[in-house]
Amino acid sequence: MTAPSPQRAAYTVVGGGAIGGTLAFALARAGHPVTVVDTDAAHVAAIRARGLVVAHGEARTSVAVDAVTPDEFRGTLGRVLLAVKAQATGAAAAWIAPRLAPDGYVVSLQNGFNEGLVAQHVGTHRTVAAFVNIFADVVEPGVVLDGGAGALVVGEPGGAPVSPRVRAVVADLRSWGPAVAGDNVEGYLWAKAGFGAMLAATALADAPMADLIDRHRPAMAGLAGEIFAVSDRLGVTLEAFDAFDPLPFRQGTDPAERDAAFDRLSAWLRTQAKDRSGIWRDLAVRNRPVEVTTHYADVFDHAAREGLPTPLLRTVMEGLRSLEGAPDGMSESRLAELDRLAGQAVLGGTDESGHLAASTMPGRPPAAEQAAAVRRWLDGHREEMVADLDAYTSQGSASDDPDDLAACLGWLRDWLDRRLGAPDAEEILPRPGAGTETGTGTGAGAGDILVRRYPGRDTSAEDSRPVLLLGHYDTVWPTGTLDDWPFLRDRDHISGPGVFDMKAGLVQAVWALRALDALGLPRPACTLMLNGDEETGSLASHEAIVAESHGSRLAMVFEAAADGAIKTARKGVGLFTLTVTGSEAHAGLDPTAGASAVDELAHQILRLAELRAPEAGTSLNVGVVEGGTRSNVTAGRAVGRIDIRVASAAEQQRITDALAALRPVDPRTRVEITGDWNRPVFERTEQVAALAELARRCAALLGEDLREASVGGASDGNFVVAAGTPVLDGMGAVGSGAHARSENTSVSGMVARSALTATVLVSLAAG
Repeated sequence: MTAPSPQRAAYTVVGGGAIGGTLAFALARAGHPVTVVDTDAAHVAAIRARGLVVAHGEARTSVAVDAVTPDEFRGTLGRVLLAVKAQATGAAAAWIAPRLAPDGYVVSLQNGFNEGLVAQHVGTHRTVAAFVNIFADVVEPGVVLDGGAGALVVGEPGGAPVSPRVRAVVADLRSWGPAVAGDNVEGYLWAKAGFGAMLAATALADAPMADLIDRHRPAMAGLAGEIFAVSDRLGVTLEAFDAFDPLPFRQGTDPAERDAAFDRLSAWLRTQAKDRSGIWRDLAVRNRPVEVTTHYADVFDHAAREGLPTPLLRTVMEGLRSLEGAPDGMSESRLAELDRLAGQAVLGGTDESGHLAASTMPGRPPAAEQAAAVRRWLDGHREEMVADLDAYTSQGSASDDPDDLAACLGWLRDWLDRRLGAPDAEEILPRPGAGTETGTGTGAGAGDILVRRYPGRDTSAEDSRPVLLLGHYDTVWPTGTLDDWPFLRDRDHISGPGVFDMKAGLVQAVWALRALDALGLPRPACTLMLNGDEETGSLASHEAIVAESHGSRLAMVFEAAADGAIKTARKGVGLFTLTVTGSEAHAGLDPTAGASAVDELAHQILRLAELRAPEAGTSLNVGVVEGGTRSNVTAGRAVGRIDIRVASAAEQQRITDALAALRPVDPRTRVEITGDWNRPVFERTEQVAALAELARRCAALLGEDLREASVGGASDGNFVVAAGTPVLDGMGAVGSGAHARSENTSVSGMVARSALTATVLVSLAAG
């Protein structure tokens, strides 16, 4: 072993796995003092015992480094190389932040897009961006398998000019290999996202990466093309690295150029000592969840905002999740299915702009003159729409007032009869404690559910199942709010309790149907379903909603728009209560006799904070804390009420497992978690993307540029998507101020959204 030279700059490597271990080894061998910080106690113990070992084939070389777990670390951090798994970034950055010197900085040497999250904890001025492509693996505690030369680019965040600190880090990392400084790290990261998607796909089967990429070129090109369509929309300049040139894999490029790029890539991969990906090793050898699903959270978010489909990438991520704990399911048939999906896209799946082609959509947009006729008719009836919203808003419908809910439902039935005529069938599904049809209900409970079925007309669609028009009539506004805040119109601006969430949405849906009837235009069969407990979680109605959705072709949800955008992804919501039981004692006379539930709750809240993963779309808020009886009594009981939002099923499972594993810090106390996931995750499936594209094309006929959005709030659409029925959400009011006294919508927005609804329904009747 070589002794480190004290004249060289010291480094702390947080995360001593494949990337961190490789670079720590190179720096230490060049004489830099290196400390490896890793949560794997066995890995740390092995490094202490025999040094950090790098294996080259059968040969093994060791170098001495300091190794500690995070709990053992003492001191201040200067130059930090962060190399933890992407899903651990938030927790690692939170650990680093209070220990980082004012002039210290963190170099994010990770897979995925993590610099923004690091900067949230330590500040942009102490964050350094990096791109790394090192083929290495931890093969046993303390031992890293060298996978051959790779690429490493270091730069300032946001494409700022190369700084002295970047040059210094690059100079030191050249002890490993061809490290360079650059001002377009983002271009490398997006290029690697395309290449990484190919490597991720190879983990669906048990065979060498080079062979699988070579044999399944349609799938691999389609994957990279989906990602590069997003980067192109964002204005990113892609950068080539190693043997991977991203440009031939962009959508619409010359097939001959792409094949030549595949030839170069597969030939280079066959020269690497590592023939399978780290993702494959996580699944097949380590039997642990993969991090790659976290890597692509940003890609999915950007794609949703830009309205770009990612069916292949989503299929790969779902396949990898299904293999967690079940590696026997690896099969090359999964890649053959990806080839088939990619072939569908090539034959008509997307147009030149990256949008889904008409052949993949669930309907056929109408002629421009039909869309224009709908818009003109509704524009001519705008004052009647406003009058209906005025009358509806004037019906109090607080979620916790069964009498008002029953009265409001009675008004709605009468109004629907007047506007649409008698339905083919009507059902009222009573909820526990709800009011009756006559509005005489008493006691706590939820409003009854109204289901009305309307026949289709002149439809040529092969799928004859009805379209579910889904909404709720309860609001968050307490009974009596109308006394000091009534419906108010000021020219185009409308305010009042519930106008945005979501009374205008229902008015728009009803007038869309009325417009089609008045103009004699075709429409599919429609089922209107309204529940009275959405604002309190749909606890009494979600099973009925799911049951109705199973017999429906799709659901249109008339929740409010997101700044005008439809909603194609929503987070899942968990509502939990953490209860701590301690033992009371006199805090002054006998301060050591008791066990404080408040102290224990404080410890648990800090643990819960570590579960947050903003980069994966996971938020956790302990919003209410209660505990103790008096200041001079050691608290015997404390309670924390928790709101958790997750953007993927994998994150939901991670949080579920973590909550189940909570244990007290003070063994004299007891901790208990109660509650559950209130709504599942609403993911942007291929079917949801197809519906969004249909709506976008219909909006274009109306002169509107319709956008998509992914939002943190949940709706009843979450239940429907999770049950397998596609959803078009956010079709309701255009405005702002949900659940606030600033709640508002607009007259012009009502007309435009009602016209969009009508045009989509005409499209669904035609295909």
